[in-house]
Amino acid sequence: VQFVESGGGLVQPGGSLRLSCVYSGSGFGGKVVAWYRQAPGSQREAVAMIARDHILTYDDSVKGRFIISRDNGKNTVFLQMNSLKPEDTAVYYCNVVPAVDDYWGQGTQVIVSA
Repeated sequence: VQFVESGGGLVQPGGSLRLSCVYSGSGFGGKVVAWYRQAPGSQREAVAMIARDHILTYDDSVKGRFIISRDNGKNTVFLQMNSLKPEDTAVYYCNVVPAVDDYWGQGTQVIVSA
């Protein structure tokens, strides 16, 4: 069982990206899922969290700029990232809450740079 992330890339400050994450296991709809990110030299942190049918929370650093959503029929979670800043540069992952070590995927790299 694993999450597989995609959609990252290089984007200029102020730009947008939409990340996707597909879950390969069962029971996806009943799980609380989060997007996490890890910047170079930093610990992995959760930035957005969603329950089956409603958003739970955003980290203050992304509030008002990022939108988390999910499609339970497709076992997929999305992260729409707008008004990107250089400090958003990181590898982005998704996992359940609390995170399960075996579920970590390879992540998707986001680089925000002019």
